[in-house]
Amino acid sequence: MEFRQALSQKIIELMKKDEKICVLDADLSKPNGTSPIYKLFPERSFDVGIAEANMIGVAAGLSAYGYKPIAFTFAPFATRRVCDQIAVSVAYAKQNVKIVGTDPGIMAELNGGTHMSFEDIAVVRSIPTMVIYDAVDDIQVSQAIEQIMNYNGPVYIRMPRKSSQRVFDENYKFNLFKADIVTEGKDATIIASGIMVNEAKKAVEQLKKEGIEVELISANTIKPLDEETILKSIKKTKHVITCENHNVIGGLYSAVAEMLADKYPLHIDKIGINDQFGQVGKYNDLLKEYHMTDKDIYDMIKKNLNK
Repeated sequence: MEFRQALSQKIIELMKKDEKICVLDADLSKPNGTSPIYKLFPERSFDVGIAEANMIGVAAGLSAYGYKPIAFTFAPFATRRVCDQIAVSVAYAKQNVKIVGTDPGIMAELNGGTHMSFEDIAVVRSIPTMVIYDAVDDIQVSQAIEQIMNYNGPVYIRMPRKSSQRVFDENYKFNLFKADIVTEGKDATIIASGIMVNEAKKAVEQLKKEGIEVELISANTIKPLDEETILKSIKKTKHVITCENHNVIGGLYSAVAEMLADKYPLHIDKIGINDQFGQVGKYNDLLKEYHMTDKDIYDMIKKNLNK
């Protein structure tokens, strides 16, 4: 199932139970999959047009009156374009606003560099009280959104819009603020987020065939990090690599490095965008262009262990 379909279905389910939940869009209800919500709940659905800063301001106002708004737009417009509104009208004002940034990083594909948010986590992570969740697959996001909507505070949700490569099965149980140990291992630790969990999983499976046991951790919330789970794994393996669909400056790598510098100094290898802008391309081509494939992860682990 597509991410947007899974999210829309769950929000509809929640809106039937909670009359305080409302949805906002910035002229992207069809691409973001929220159109069915508008048909079912026209009185609680607001399309503000191409005015993202206004959308966040409206969402903050709705929250101030006791509503639970969730605002949708493409990731760059949900973060860098509305940074001041998030910081002042939402976080500083202690408003209960959820913001969904779709197609983060290379998932923007053919929309090109202007629509590729390689800095969205860095922007939001610098704002006090903000929570950042990076969706892994449709099964996870369906569970996550219910817990996020029940959480009282501002949350940034970054997720692709379309097809989902399954990492978790139907028995999976999501726990907000807790990282998931996808595979256990003793030789190295991979900390991945979002779509990179699947790429890392493929690398782990290849390494296992060679007798190398890698512990793969899905860092579902990048802010706050589940430091306990991550530190326990790193102290066991002594080798760590981060994998993210984001600039390595200010994102997952930075979050892990900051934590380790303070609590367990250790060299970290990284996979992600190396301080570059985006470009037009298909998903697999962009993975190769930015050296984010499962083979890149595999090669880095091998290099790390052979030092």
